[in-house]
Amino acid sequence: MLVTGGAGYIGSHTAKALRAAGYEVVVFDNLSAGHREAVKWGPLVEGDVTDLSTVRQALRSHAITAVMHFAALLDVGESVREPARYYRNNVIGSLTLLEAMAAESVSAFVFSSTCATYGEPLETPIVETHPQRPINSYGESKLAVERALPHFARAHGLRFAALRYFNAAGADPDGEIGEDHHPEIHLIPRAIEAAAGGRGLEVFGDDYPTPDGTCLRDYVHVSDLARAHVRALDTIVETGKSGAYNLGTGRPHSVREVIETVERVTGRPVPRTLGPRRPGDPAVLYAGPDKAMMELHWTPTLTDLDAIVRTAWAWHERHPGGYRHR
Repeated sequence: MLVTGGAGYIGSHTAKALRAAGYEVVVFDNLSAGHREAVKWGPLVEGDVTDLSTVRQALRSHAITAVMHFAALLDVGESVREPARYYRNNVIGSLTLLEAMAAESVSAFVFSSTCATYGEPLETPIVETHPQRPINSYGESKLAVERALPHFARAHGLRFAALRYFNAAGADPDGEIGEDHHPEIHLIPRAIEAAAGGRGLEVFGDDYPTPDGTCLRDYVHVSDLARAHVRALDTIVETGKSGAYNLGTGRPHSVREVIETVERVTGRPVPRTLGPRRPGDPAVLYAGPDKAMMELHWTPTLTDLDAIVRTAWAWHERHPGGYRHR
């Protein structure tokens, strides 16, 4: 099993879940955003997914039969400012990986997609048949790959699952790995950083058409996401069926609720300022996860926001400087 981006946040948690399920794991990562210290459940091959020969060599030398693809840029705001970088990395990198898989006769593929492919929701909860109309190049780059997958299926026999995450959150309950981005862009670790005395939190807008004026999002625990990837792979192997699946809890929480939860869990205030809306941010995004529950036999277990924040806080307390902290 090759896990691209396996030194990153979701990739490393999935590598752990794969190993627990009995899979042999090989991590492929250029370490531009991932961490060598997060690679604990199999060897690391350093390389970039845009390098066809290196990817092919990794597939061949490790006798890979399936790929999980996490290697991508993911900052929505940055994608609005730098679209070329997102198309180059997320689209060209993914197509290069798929080309390498076809050349090496690897046919099972689990793709890390996103709810950002939907754009502004026409209705909530969002289900997989909702129109996909991204409003930023991050979502567009992921959708471009999703649209390529059926063509690779017809041409090369690819079997795939495209997993559309909502907001990944929390950290490994065992404390072995966690979230460590530089700079950190996600709300829960940013609020924890502010509560712990780091830089203050900026709230992007409080004038959205929501009950408290702040954005509503679906926070799904990273370990639940990891288990969903294992179930998606198992389903591909067992049934040969390809498909797209939403991964979320179906329970939205506002930015204000998240801040209040962080304050409650940490026992500390979260210093914050109010800024303008962030370009490309819909007001409400939350999942209708029924398809994943029925077809993948997956159910999120850590759905309570306090429980999610507690795992993130426990990681931060042990690793206040991230993986670099000793």
